[in-house]
Amino acid sequence: MQKIIISLICCLLPTFAFADTVKIHENAPDSHIVVKGDTLWDISTKFFKDPWQWPQIWGLNKHTIKDPHWIYPGDVVHLDRASGTLHIGQIKKSEETTGAVKSDSAKLSPRVHVQSSEHNAIPSISASAIEPFLSRPLIIEKNGLADAPTIVGTYEKRVLLATGDIAYAKGLSKDQGLLWQIYRPGKTLLDPENKEVLGYEAMYLGDAEVEKFADISTLKIVKAVKEINKGDQLIIASSDFVGSYVPRAPDSQIAARVISIYAGVSQAGQHSIVTLNKGLRDGLENGHVLALYRKGDVIKENGETLTLPDMRYGLLFVFRTFDKVAYALVMRTRLPVQLLDSALTP
Repeated sequence: MQKIIISLICCLLPTFAFADTVKIHENAPDSHIVVKGDTLWDISTKFFKDPWQWPQIWGLNKHTIKDPHWIYPGDVVHLDRASGTLHIGQIKKSEETTGAVKSDSAKLSPRVHVQSSEHNAIPSISASAIEPFLSRPLIIEKNGLADAPTIVGTYEKRVLLATGDIAYAKGLSKDQGLLWQIYRPGKTLLDPENKEVLGYEAMYLGDAEVEKFADISTLKIVKAVKEINKGDQLIIASSDFVGSYVPRAPDSQIAARVISIYAGVSQAGQHSIVTLNKGLRDGLENGHVLALYRKGDVIKENGETLTLPDMRYGLLFVFRTFDKVAYALVMRTRLPVQLLDSALTP
């Protein structure tokens, strides 16, 4: 069943307002036909040296900039070199059979966009790198597991549980559903500046399904990514998280630090996941892009101690925010990302 999606294509902002603020690649094409597998970040990279400058590049207003369902395979993205913006047009029917990428791109008013499903919309960034982080609450607030259901026993008194094994848990409620995720408290996340406890990075162990509710409920382990033990705790599974947001710079000045790198390593490369010490309470939102900085070295010159300027070396894309912390994907980097590096409004 087809679904009508209304895509609001905004009028271009003043013609030359952004031409000086965004840098167009010398070999940028005039247009690009969107295909399955494209991302908004990759499409903008084809045209611009700074693809994160979305308000300028797409000419979007504050309402449409956060809409994750506005560009689809088959759309034609056009570059307006004079204004430094991109907009969506259509291929002329007379040219569809020739494969030419020419279009009637003058009309920029709202248009009806017919798609089979909003799930066909082009995502901001590749989902493969962040998908496990979208449905799992890996940051637990203080005392967040205090009242969580707990595995108290195993079938045949097994010490370690794997996929297909039976476990017994207390504290489960019928009104919360059959599907649960299994966690173990992990690393404590501290703010490096004031030592505040920001939360706990819980270790995801697997998934379980309730076979019978009772004072001591029966569970079947349907997925185990690590060994599961007595004492591990359960959190209701969540699948309604939306992870597609248009990258954009924060409206305010954000000054965050990298406090953890996924998998417990000390350095991260491109497409790695890092944890920041800022979150919703600090104004950080899903889709925000931050610039990575390395603190300048301290050197001695002619007996004088000098601190070199901090060096900008990469970009982060914030894709999931909690109250006090956030997850971000390393989109571009010239150096290995290290713990305590800064992440600032670009």
